[in-house]
Amino acid sequence: MKEIPVFDIEGKEIEKIAVPEDIYCKKVDRGIMYSVAVNHLANRRMGTSSSKSRSEVRGGGRKPWRQKGTGRARAGTIRSPLWRGGSVIFGPKPRDYSYNVPNKVKRLALKGALSAKVSKGMMAVVDNMNISQPKTKELLAIFKKFVFKKALLVTKDKNAVIAGRNIPNIIVADPGSVNTYDVLNCEKVLITKEALSVLNARMSD
Repeated sequence: MKEIPVFDIEGKEIEKIAVPEDIYCKKVDRGIMYSVAVNHLANRRMGTSSSKSRSEVRGGGRKPWRQKGTGRARAGTIRSPLWRGGSVIFGPKPRDYSYNVPNKVKRLALKGALSAKVSKGMMAVVDNMNISQPKTKELLAIFKKFVFKKALLVTKDKNAVIAGRNIPNIIVADPGSVNTYDVLNCEKVLITKEALSVLNARMSD
């Protein structure tokens, strides 16, 4: 069993807790983690970019001038893609960028990401992250005890989830929704004891 430190809300180490090696000591496969992270970003992409084709641009129903005899190039519409105010050639249209990755691969990538954080000493368990009110000020007072540039907080406390929304360098996630991208996109992972047991149960299924 691998041991990781447990801290109180004052940032002091109070004990060490054993975690399963098959989850937190896996071999890091960069290729799998990369593919799963890209899949997460693709599934999150809105795909709402849109441009107008010739049939959608307003106007241009009349031929601007006769075909021959003017000395100018022939033209059939003032909404040609070559003209100012015209349509767009092969422009973007709303589309779905999402695609599926097997759950087994996602779980393997998450184990690798967590193992990487544990091996670098960038994952810590917080004994209790419960705050009395969903206020950003209270949560920031706790985070000041820990040194990091960007952190992922995994907790089931609703007040902490609400309070963490306003902090730019903090990602707050439920243990049931933690993903590979969020783990890789932070410097440090802070997880409460309660959330750790939930995450272990999820990863061992």
